[in-house]
Amino acid sequence: MSIFISPMMAVIGTRGKNDIKNAVPVPESELKKRNEELEKELKESKEREDQMRRQLQITWERLRVAEEAEERLCSQLGELEAESVYHARDYHDRIVSLMDQLSNAQSLLHKALPSSSTSS
Repeated sequence: MSIFISPMMAVIGTRGKNDIKNAVPVPESELKKRNEELEKELKESKEREDQMRRQLQITWERLRVAEEAEERLCSQLGELEAESVYHARDYHDRIVSLMDQLSNAQSLLHKALPSSSTSS
């Protein structure tokens, strides 16, 4: 893509219609030089844009991977929480069962002790 500035457009320091009539046209060699500079700047700008687009794509992909990992971790955390509730209930039931056994054992001891202490 080539940018061309005609000698009629190339007027240095123009501010109004009257200034255009009195302005001195810029030589063609300067226009070509300026045109080449503009083309170079445009090319560099497009390269920066392409580079930024690639970086954005890479960042977007990393974000997608991070979101998928977060979803997997949340799922695993939910499973672990459910398992921990199951284990907590199981341990609670076991503790209640052991407390019942201890209570029964103490009752048997109390029944057995008075009869042995009365006979002595």
